[in-house]
Amino acid sequence: MIHHEGVHHVSLIVTDIERAKAFYRDVIGLREIQRPAFDFEGAWYAVGSGGQQLHLLVHEGETKRTGGIDTRDGHFAIRVADFDETIRWLDQCGIPHRHNRNSITGFSQIFLLDPDHNVIELNAARHDS
Repeated sequence: MIHHEGVHHVSLIVTDIERAKAFYRDVIGLREIQRPAFDFEGAWYAVGSGGQQLHLLVHEGETKRTGGIDTRDGHFAIRVADFDETIRWLDQCGIPHRHNRNSITGFSQIFLLDPDHNVIELNAARHDS
């Protein structure tokens, strides 16, 4: 039997590391962390305070999507503290997104794309009135 301790990291393919780093730093607000000296470009980020990481890998493979926001496509999710504040920030940054405050999931969801069309979900606890 495998005894899980948690998700360590998610890796995403990007084509322009500087553009991707600016997005994940300036829009998503992640803190870059040290990365080993691999023989290819990339960047690592801390996600939250539980040790989870996001790894960006520069790769010209065929796994990148070209369409718009598809909430059923492969994605990763980051929990955010405030749904409304996050919507306002994305609007201020001019980032297209789709959101559902009253998702059937039991939490509020926001979906957006990074510059390489990787799907990101930002979700928040729902406070039903």
